[in-house]
Amino acid sequence: MTKKVAVVTLGCPKNQVDSEVMSGLLAKDHIFVENPEEAEVIVVNTCTFIQSAKEESIEAIFEMANLKKSGNCQTLIAAGCLAQRYGSELMQDIPELDGVLGTGNIDEITKLVQATEESRTSLIKQGTPDFLHNEQMARIRSTPDYLAYVKVAEGCDNYCTYCVIPYVRGRFRSRPLESVIHEVKEMAAQGVKEILVMGQDTTRYGQDLYNEFRLPELIRELARIEGIEWIRLMYCYPERFTDELIEVMRQEPKVCKYIDLPLQHADNKILRDMNRRGTIEQAEILINKLRTAIPDITLRTTMITGFPGETEQEFQTMLDFIKRVQFDRLGVFAYSQEENTPAGQREDQVPVELREQRRDQIMEIQQSISRQRLQRWVNRIVKVLIEVKLPDGRWMGRTEGDAPEIDGQVYIRDTQVSFEEGEMVKVRIIEADNYDLVGVVVS
Repeated sequence: MTKKVAVVTLGCPKNQVDSEVMSGLLAKDHIFVENPEEAEVIVVNTCTFIQSAKEESIEAIFEMANLKKSGNCQTLIAAGCLAQRYGSELMQDIPELDGVLGTGNIDEITKLVQATEESRTSLIKQGTPDFLHNEQMARIRSTPDYLAYVKVAEGCDNYCTYCVIPYVRGRFRSRPLESVIHEVKEMAAQGVKEILVMGQDTTRYGQDLYNEFRLPELIRELARIEGIEWIRLMYCYPERFTDELIEVMRQEPKVCKYIDLPLQHADNKILRDMNRRGTIEQAEILINKLRTAIPDITLRTTMITGFPGETEQEFQTMLDFIKRVQFDRLGVFAYSQEENTPAGQREDQVPVELREQRRDQIMEIQQSISRQRLQRWVNRIVKVLIEVKLPDGRWMGRTEGDAPEIDGQVYIRDTQVSFEEGEMVKVRIIEADNYDLVGVVVS
């Protein structure tokens, strides 16, 4: 029987792609709706990366469970990373759940919905998840029409000692080059202008399929697709960032002069304890190469404070590195002790209060660094992708140096001009604050 279905997404953009795939699969036999309150079937696509993400996912499941009592919901399913990791516990502890679906069973979502009409059902592959979506799987994109996430690989082989991703997402596996190109061509035909290319370890793309890194070739091919204007690279590990990739970024105008380069720490002992490859000296050499080849590049990274055993001196090494390198964008996580990880089993855990205190200290320093870095754009003309009109009549958008949802904004001071969402306009920057820019439209 045809039912109204809704998918609620928690976590990262990679999870968002999974939700879009599940939505597309469900829409073949059911009516897809965006508002869960209208749905008879609700799928909560969960995250389990850190403790706060787990808590948010549990809260979302309970919130949707309330709709079984007060709304139209007849069937409630938990999918994604939390379901893969704790599926049996979820079914045991939350009686409102009718089913759980693991990360290795995304393509069986319709089968699960049908099965739950008879009884509570669990579809979770034991061992290593191996699902990999392809261009034949229709997606219902939840992003604006002009923007799309492109997942070029799934899983991870790095086994960082603090991270559960390899256990819930499986081994690293690339999509074939042709599959990605076909998908992006379809997106371009639908009006997509900006694509965010990502995997758990994007710079490793192609190694498992072709025995060599193929991200530079993929980017060149994507840049040839008519209609695509911005190609943004996310989750690029430094030790696999090749000179060839730098050259592609330098030469190709469609590639955003922006790199998300997660380092996680700046002390070599801590990096070894994290099972991160390479040294901080090698990472700094790469950063200098990038800034030399692409002077206006925007660099984003993430750091973790309070990793087990982190001393005050090792934390100071990270602070000194951040002050010296001056990242344009910096995200900081207080270490989250995850069960069944090597780091989580260590006895030298740093007190939670100290982890958070160190995180806050970095963010305070980064605020002034960010403001200083943004000042270099004042009086310059930049291209801005227009996204939304604010209640006060101003428009807001992003430069190529701003990834959606996580980075800054550009506020257009003009209130008498009108734009279309997704339009690219030239803007002269006249002000910069800690994280955002203010500008006026250039005729």
